[in-house]
Formats: sequence, C-alpha cells, structure tokens
Amino acid sequence: MDHFNYREGVLHAEDVSIPTIAEQVGTPFYVYSTATLTRHFNVFDQALADLPHLICYAVKANGNLAVLRTLARLGAGMDVVSEGEFRRALAAGVPGDKVVFSGVGKTAAEMRFALANGVRQFNVESAEELEALDAVAREMGVRAPIALRVNPDVDARTHAKIATGKAENKFGVPISAARQVYARAAAMEGIEVVGVDVHIGSQLTDLAPFEAAFRKVAELTEALRADGHDIRRLDLGGGLGIPYRQANEAPPLPFDYGALVRRTVGHLGCEIEVEPGRLIAGNAGLLVASVIYRKQGEGREFLILDAAMNDLIRPAMYDAWHDIAPVIEPAPGAERRPVDVVGPVCETGDTFARDRALPFIGPGELVAFRSAGAYGAAMASEYNSRPLVPEVLVDGDQFAVVRRRPTFEEMLARDTIPSWLA
Repeated sequence: MDHFNYREGVLHAEDVSIPTIAEQVGTPFYVYSTATLTRHFNVFDQALADLPHLICYAVKANGNLAVLRTLARLGAGMDVVSEGEFRRALAAGVPGDKVVFSGVGKTAAEMRFALANGVRQFNVESAEELEALDAVAREMGVRAPIALRVNPDVDARTHAKIATGKAENKFGVPISAARQVYARAAAMEGIEVVGVDVHIGSQLTDLAPFEAAFRKVAELTEALRADGHDIRRLDLGGGLGIPYRQANEAPPLPFDYGALVRRTVGHLGCEIEVEPGRLIAGNAGLLVASVIYRKQGEGREFLILDAAMNDLIRPAMYDAWHDIAPVIEPAPGAERRPVDVVGPVCETGDTFARDRALPFIGPGELVAFRSAGAYGAAMASEYNSRPLVPEVLVDGDQFAVVRRRPTFEEMLARDTIPSWLA
C-alpha cells in the first residue's frame, strides 16, 4: 500500500498534487510519502511485536537525511555499510548504539570512526576483517562488539546481482567454518562476541529461502552456546520483497515473515535485528518525469523522457520493472498502445520499458515511476553531466525539497584544472 492516488483525475502524493510539485521544482524529481514510510515501518515493527527486536533500516536503500530522520523518530536503528552512511545516521539523530555496521570491506579508518561513535555492533564478514578489527580495538583500548555474518549457502531465488547467501557470493563466512572463527574471536582481547548475522539477498518474494537460512542459524546458535559463546542477538538481515508490478505481484507480508521468525528462531530468546530497506522505502517514492518527445521509429514508438538511466538505473542494471503511470488519469477505457519508454542518455541501455502498453501521453505531460523510493536516488549519478535530481518529502498537505538540484556551475566547480593546463 502507498499514498499515491488519483484525486479528481490527478495523481497526488498524500494531499499534494504531483503537478503542483513539478511546477515549483521542475522535472525530473523524486517524491517520498511520509505516511507510507511510517506505515511500512510500523507494519514491520508490529510483525515482530512479541519479540525483543530492533529494526535497523538499511541506509543504502535511500539515505536522504529527511527520510532517515522520519524513521529515526519512529524508533528505527540503522544498518550502514560505510563511514558516510554512518555519518548520515548520526546526522539524522540516530545514536551510535542503534547503528549496525555491515559490509565486506570495512577499512581501519571506518572501524575507528564506528568505535569512537559507540557502534552497536560490527557484522564481520571474514576472518581477515576480524583480525583487523581486533587490532584497531586494542589500539583504542576498547572491545568491538561483533556478530559474524555466516553464509548459509541458500539460494534466495532472486536476481543474481542481489543474491548474497550462496557459497560463490563474496559475503560472509561459510557456515561450516563459523565455529572455528568464533573460537578465534573469543580469544581476541579487542573483540566481544554478541551475536550471529545472516543476509541472503534482496527482493525475495518467497519465504522458503528465509526459512532454510534461519533454521541453519538456529542450529549454529545452539552449537555456539554449547561452545561457551554468549549469543544474545540474531541479525536476520533484510531482503523481503515489494510489489513492483502492482497488478499481479503479492510478496509475503511482514506479518507472515514475523510468524516465520518466531517459528524458526523465536525459541532461542535472542534479540532479533532486521535490516529492511526496500520494504520500507520502495513503495514510498515516485520518480516523476516529463515527456520531451513522442518519436515514431521503424516499427515501434518511443516515449522520450527527461529522466534517464543515471536517475533510475534499476531497469538498465537489473532489467527491473517499474509501473509507469500518467500523472493525469486516463479516461476509462482509453486505448493503450505499446511504446518504448526511454531517456535522453547516449546509451541503448537508457531504456525504462520496452513494448509497455500505455495510454497516449504527449510531449510536456508528466509520468510517474512507481516503487522508486529505494535504490533510485541512492544509486543515481551525474553521467552525461546531468545534475542529480531533486528529492521532495511530502507530509499531508505540505512538501519540502529535501535535496535540491545542483547547478551546472556547482558541478563544474568540483573539477580542478592542474597548473600545467591553466
């Protein structure tokens, strides 16, 4: 469910019409709904209500400070994968003891920053990282709280580029080797073992892979406790999918996910940490663009937009589907014709949809990409020297630009011409 609906024939974000935002901000732009962010967080929170738990929102999905502050005020912790994301969490008002630091390539500088800011835990991905973290912690005279990320070799049945729990993936320690690595950790002066971490991938639309992974984690937890480790937290990662095709996709509900967590690991008495990103932010955002041209090609028609792959790269990178809606509601029974929806970037890959059946949308009209709140603006670039697009947050009948569009002068000013070329 989201809060983007037609009212009197015009698409609205909560109580604000999309054309009103476009008139003041220009296109393309991202717009996020506070009501949707709030609802999705609360639904997930309620799904785990009878278990001790902390929802650590995955900052990588959408790291806008206004989005993070909205979630922080609801009680969210944060899952981060870089010092920059950690700094975003702190700037949004999230204390360090509610920040989990994940990622396979943490540097010594990032470890120092996290420890200095009271990080909740490191999700350690390798024995090599464990050694480096121990050295940094001893140098600082502290102990680093860790959960070892285990790789359960479970097929998440998702896109190959966002699967993270198979043996061939770069993430985590093989679950078969986990007890040996935990034994090494327990002997380290700078390490405090607090839990177990697992994350098998993103955009999962079936609970079976979660169940397989969680049961393996439960067995490991009991074995680690028998080895003398105080395992008191289980970080179960994120990955629960959302409906990108609104008409015919129905991923599992958070309530069903919560029931699975209780059934597989609830008996262990651990605090549960989860790291949803897409589930909270995905359907809370739109990318709004204007049609520049409607071009007739050889045997096909193109809708050329002012948004491009640098603004929303998911279709080019993952062959991802986003529902595309005209901002002005088409008349009932309006004819739909297949068009290729493309951007202006000089790449054939700059294609959002092929042979998409859409009602007639002419030059100057607005279209909205649904389910663009996660991995949209967060993955955007300035390819082709196109400025990053603005981000807008709506709350009821008010809206604010929460990241403005940079000027061309600001973009150029970041480059420096060396003295020998002056």
